[in-house]
Amino acid sequence: MKQSVTQKEIDNIIKKLEGKGLKANVSKGTERTIIGVIGDTSKISEDEVNAVRTMRGVEDCLRIVKPYKLASRDFKKENTVIDVNGVSIGGKKIQVIAGPCAIENRTILMTIAERVKACGASFIRGGAYKPRTSPYSFQGLGEEGLKILAEARQLTGMPIVTELMDPRDMETMIKYADIIQIGTRNMQNFRLLLEVGMAGKPVLLKRGMSATIKEWLMAAEYIMSGGNHNVILCERGIRTFETTTRNTLDLSAIPVLKQLTHLPVVVDPSHAVGRWDLVEPMAMAAVAAGADGLLIEVHTNPEEAFSDGEQSLKPDTFMAMMEKLKPIASAVGREI
Repeated sequence: MKQSVTQKEIDNIIKKLEGKGLKANVSKGTERTIIGVIGDTSKISEDEVNAVRTMRGVEDCLRIVKPYKLASRDFKKENTVIDVNGVSIGGKKIQVIAGPCAIENRTILMTIAERVKACGASFIRGGAYKPRTSPYSFQGLGEEGLKILAEARQLTGMPIVTELMDPRDMETMIKYADIIQIGTRNMQNFRLLLEVGMAGKPVLLKRGMSATIKEWLMAAEYIMSGGNHNVILCERGIRTFETTTRNTLDLSAIPVLKQLTHLPVVVDPSHAVGRWDLVEPMAMAAVAAGADGLLIEVHTNPEEAFSDGEQSLKPDTFMAMMEKLKPIASAVGREI
């Protein structure tokens, strides 16, 4: 739409689109308003497109052939920068999200939160609801864990990132989380994606362990179609024939996504490799490849961790890694 567009002119466009059985997603930026057309636009003839071009307030009409319209660079050229309690993801600064895989108790989490904050982390993470392969493994503390996370936020000032598994926990999650994480096993849980699309909270969407980039972006499209454009993509490794590492970290996904989408890209080397001694080199490689952030598992006593201790860094190791990342970030025009 033109810079001088009025709300009445926007409403007229929406009405015309809805009359053809399509949906309109209005995105208002600082300089431009863009109306994304959702639905089967292949049925719209060029004559009909030209008719829309003549309507008041319209600057141009562009066809987007990719199925992920809202997530596409064709829909939005500039990078999306997501503000979370004053901390920006997608800007010049590479943000680091750190913490234990699971919240075990208050003492451990408070200690970890203070240590990672001192090392330069910007977010505290921890699982209150844990998706485990075995039903007999530790499943998390539930709302009690979220309360401990909220206390860690109050102590350190760092926003919270934690995973949602069940739409029935949405109301509870919204009370505590600053960023809602959708894990790899739920990347194509479409009911859950639609729910977080209406939640009004930024969403960290992890790539499914066997998902293509197109499938991943279509999952993001589900969230965005609900009106929530604050989606952060998280590469966490994919399942291949290789068994030396837990998964195979797809570093090529970072520059590919930077071409295809305007959404921020975060990398989780901890889950990708599954070994603490490989986390640092993969984090360094992710920064060099253009990642907007890192998700790192940190635990004060990995040997006794309830979950994923083998891939968790101790605070001193985490601090050493953060120092090594700084010159790499600077070399690619970023900071950490």
